[in-house]
Amino acid sequence: MTSVPRPGDRPADPAAAAGSAGWRPGSPLVPPRVTVHRQPVVGRDSAVRGYALHVSVRTPLLGGAGDVDVDGLVHDEYDALDLAALTGGAVAFVRATGAMLAGRHPLPAHTGGLVLVVPRGLADDPAVVRDLAALRGAGVGLCLGDYRADPAQTALLPLVDYVSVDLGRGPEAAAGAARHAHAAGVAVLAERVDSERAARFCADHPVDLMQGPLFPRDTTARSRRLTAGQLQCLELMQLLSADPVDQAAVVRMVTADPELSMRVLRLVNLSAFAVRREVDSVAQAVVLAGPQLLAALAVSALVDARTSPASALWFTLARAGACRLLAHHDNAATVGLLSAVAAQLQIAPDELVHRTGVSADVADAVRHRTGPWGAVLAAVLAHEADDPDGVEASGLSPDAVSTAYLTAVTGAFGAAMSLAGAA
Repeated sequence: MTSVPRPGDRPADPAAAAGSAGWRPGSPLVPPRVTVHRQPVVGRDSAVRGYALHVSVRTPLLGGAGDVDVDGLVHDEYDALDLAALTGGAVAFVRATGAMLAGRHPLPAHTGGLVLVVPRGLADDPAVVRDLAALRGAGVGLCLGDYRADPAQTALLPLVDYVSVDLGRGPEAAAGAARHAHAAGVAVLAERVDSERAARFCADHPVDLMQGPLFPRDTTARSRRLTAGQLQCLELMQLLSADPVDQAAVVRMVTADPELSMRVLRLVNLSAFAVRREVDSVAQAVVLAGPQLLAALAVSALVDARTSPASALWFTLARAGACRLLAHHDNAATVGLLSAVAAQLQIAPDELVHRTGVSADVADAVRHRTGPWGAVLAAVLAHEADDPDGVEASGLSPDAVSTAYLTAVTGAFGAAMSLAGAA
């Protein structure tokens, strides 16, 4: 798939930012930071139903705020995003602007289905009732954002399909809002489902959809017994993380496992490799695949891509790709892969590090978010959790992390589909 075209690809220096539609040269402001966030929306069965996307504009004020056209910056981003690439063709939940609701700006184009999330502040505008009625008549999905069961929002319930409830506002407030919407026959989407505690709340209350990182950041990892196949995948990852890679040892390990040999051969014979003739040699297939793709194949086997949703593999590869892009080093990709595997399989990081025999730098990043790759992983995890303050605390720029992550998401989708097909 092609890379994601977006305004975040423009130069990030102040002079280049001055050309933005939302910031005028000579204004008393530091150029605003524009970032795009993407999180999966899953059902109670943990199946991914869509992806929530929103653009955040942070304006570090040194003067008046009137010089920033926030909606203009948001529209620029939405106009450039490839929603199909970011959602894999699934439903896109997009935070709307007033101009989008009123028809003054075109809605993002997306064939996989579009749900407009109406920000809380817009619910107080009397014209919104007319706008929502027109959009509903046109078949556009609608969601009330940050629903709190106040009179203005409640009056709009007959016009919408969903409400989103922010779990960050506390369990009592979230529970009351969810019950109220559910009683009115409106589906409830819970936001900030980023912990085991939040997931338990959703299981105990009338919540239909959950939005948050695919793997909660505070998942309690535990030691567990791994299968022989999983152990072999970890051993392969250990070989692939060596510097330099012992190619002969990799070939021996792959050829010793008939199922893994079959997966490698199937992968390289896919049309994406554009080989002139079918590859029958496992050794040749190993060379063609290369260390990074072999590591991804080991991960797909480790999480069992045949039975796990492809979205989980997509998410894992996106985390690894974002870490690599931000650090400009393949070892950072290994950090992303291992952290995602540990979270998904609920393996203690210490055990995973021990099993793979990675370097001290990679181990420190996975275990403690320290070392040369620790800040990169911390920034990517914070971005996945829609936590810009956490990104800044890592020392990285939120817009740089956003750009890297969206680029990685696109490349990871094609790889995840290929790897799932090879499983």
